[in-house]
Amino acid sequence: MEIKQIKELMAAMGRTCMKRLSLKDQNGFEIVLEREEHGVCKPQDLRDDYSQEARSDFALRRANPAYSYQGHEIPTSLAPPVLPAETPSGVYVTSPMVGTYYSSPSPDDPHFVKVGDKIDKNSVIGIVEAMKVMNEVKAGVNGVVAEVLAESGHPVEFGTKLLRVTPL
Repeated sequence: MEIKQIKELMAAMGRTCMKRLSLKDQNGFEIVLEREEHGVCKPQDLRDDYSQEARSDFALRRANPAYSYQGHEIPTSLAPPVLPAETPSGVYVTSPMVGTYYSSPSPDDPHFVKVGDKIDKNSVIGIVEAMKVMNEVKAGVNGVVAEVLAESGHPVEFGTKLLRVTPL
């Protein structure tokens, strides 16, 4: 197994909140990956993470009764399912920077927005703390909050989806 494949397994474990993964092959190769869970884990939607190549690979597994990986036959029943490319409607408000996202000014205050709230493009939807500076994040779109995607107090990167908004 190549280091790239191991890194992909580690990333998938993080996205799916998996805590332990053990793999063995017929040649005696064995790997066990474990991770500690800090806080609440929220699995991400994996449909967007699979590349077109991976989707084709999964389709090939379903089409053939057995799939070969590095010369080893793998039964179709062990192949991951092909997930439909269904995307919820709406516009995503994303993080403009790397930092820690907060959904309210302080832990005792109410959230800036919640599902069902009407917002305009100048509405503050959260704060991203970067280098001890609190930066207000504005919606940038008019609409109704359909889904809150980011958890308060968790790290975000540039482009992390914070909210899904249904435009008015």
